Amino acid sequence: MERKNAWEKYSEEELGRVFDFAEEYRAFLSACKTERECVTELTARAAAAGFTDLKDVIEQGIVLKPGDRVFADNQGKNLALFVIGSRSMEEGMNILGAHIDSPRLDLKQNPLYEDTGMALLDTHYYGGVKKYQWVTIPLALHGVIAKKDGSVVQVNVGEKPGDPVFGISDLLIHLSSAQMEKKTAKAIEGEDLNILIGSIPMQVSENGDEKEKEKKKRVQENILRILKEQYDIEEEDFLSAEIEVVPAGEARDYGFDRSMIMGYGHDDRVCAYPSFAAMLEVSAPERTSACLLVDKEEIGSVGATGMHSRFFENIVAEVMNACGDYSELKLRRALQNSCALSSDVSAAFDPNYPGVMEKKNAAYFGKGLVFNKYTGSRGKSGSNDAGAEYVAQVRGIMDKGNVNFQTAELGKVDAGGGGTIAYILGNYNMQVIDSGVAVLNMHAPWEIISKADLWEAKRGYGEFLKYV
Repeated sequence: MERKNAWEKYSEEELGRVFDFAEEYRAFLSACKTERECVTELTARAAAAGFTDLKDVIEQGIVLKPGDRVFADNQGKNLALFVIGSRSMEEGMNILGAHIDSPRLDLKQNPLYEDTGMALLDTHYYGGVKKYQWVTIPLALHGVIAKKDGSVVQVNVGEKPGDPVFGISDLLIHLSSAQMEKKTAKAIEGEDLNILIGSIPMQVSENGDEKEKEKKKRVQENILRILKEQYDIEEEDFLSAEIEVVPAGEARDYGFDRSMIMGYGHDDRVCAYPSFAAMLEVSAPERTSACLLVDKEEIGSVGATGMHSRFFENIVAEVMNACGDYSELKLRRALQNSCALSSDVSAAFDPNYPGVMEKKNAAYFGKGLVFNKYTGSRGKSGSNDAGAEYVAQVRGIMDKGNVNFQTAELGKVDAGGGGTIAYILGNYNMQVIDSGVAVLNMHAPWEIISKADLWEAKRGYGEFLKYV
C-alpha cells in the first residue's frame, strides 16, 4: 500500500507555510534543550496567546466557560493546556500528549574533581544512548542550581558565540587497538563519560603561603573560583543542582534542498511543538481540547513529573471544578470518554540500514504523520495496541482534513522496539494511538526530521482537536 509524498501536493503558497513553520520550530529547538526551558518558553507563549494560569483561576474563583483557555505547569517540567468546549467535559476530551525530555548526560551530585592537572565533571547518562556518540563533540551545560537560601541560578553555557564549550575525550586511533576490539556498547563505558572543563591552576603570588603553592587540586580550585565569581555558587551547591549536558549549537537546515532539520531533541520536541501550535489555533471546540507535555518518558515516565504521576488527572479535576461540573464520577467518565493521540516519534526508514526494517510497514521521510497502532518489543510487550475502530476513526479524521499520514511499526519483529506514554493514558480506558514524526538518528546527539512531516503533524493534530 503506497502512501503519497506530501511534498508533491504543496502549492507555492503552502510550501512557504511549510518552511515558515519549520523555521519557527528550528528556532524553538535551538533555544529549548531541556524540559525546563521548554516549559518556560511555551508557558510564556501560551500566556501571550490568551491562556490563563490555572492557579489564578483557582485563587480568584473564576468560573470557566466554553472558549476559555487555561494552562497549568508542574514543577517547571510539565505543561498542560486546555481550551474549554461547549459540551460537558464528562463527555470526554480530545487530548494530545507528548514528552519534552530527551536523552542526554546529567551531572552527578558530587561531580567536580581533578586528575593530572585537568578539572572534570562526572556524569550519569539519561535515557537510551549510544555512549560512543557523545565523545569528541562540543557540549553545553544547561540547567539550574538551587541554593540553600531559596534562590535558583540558571545555567546555560556553551550556546552563545563567545561561550566556551566542553567535551569528552576519546582515545587516539594510534593507541586504540584494544578499544577497537570491544563491542560498541563497551567501547566507551558509562563511568568514562567525564566532561573536561579546565586546566589552569589557581594562581598563587610569589609571596604566597607555601602550603597554597603545594596544593594538589589547584585546577579544581580555579574552576571553583570562576563559578563563585560568575554564578555565586559553592561546590556544595552541586548537591541541589540539575545540570544537563547537551550538544552545543543550533539546529540546522539539512540537505541542499533544505527539506530537513538536524537538531538535538527532536525526540520528542518535534511532536510537542506542533501539538502546542495546534492548541493555539483552537478557538471554540465542542469537545474540550487538551495538550499535555510531560517529563521522564525516556526513563519510564516515572516520578512526580512523569506520565505515571497523578498530575494530569488532578488538573482535569481542577478544570472541571472551575467549570462548576466536578464530581469523582464525572472525572472518571471524562477520562474514559476521551480520545488521545500519544504524540511520539517513530523510526524513519534508513537506506543505510535496511535490514532492521520491514519496508511495507516502515515510516518514510516526506509521507506525513506516522501512526503506530502498537509499539513495544518482541510480542508487542509494553505497548498500547489501539483498537481497529479507533484506528478507523483517526483515518477518517486525517482523510477529511487532507492530512498526509502513514502507518508503521518500530522495526522488524524481534529487531528491537520501544515504548511511549500511550499505555499510561490507556489505563483510563480512553482511546489512544501513537502518532508522530519519523526521525533518523533517533536518540543520537543530532537527529534528523523532514519539514513536510513536521507540517503534516501540526495539521493532523489540529484536525484531531476539532473532531466531534
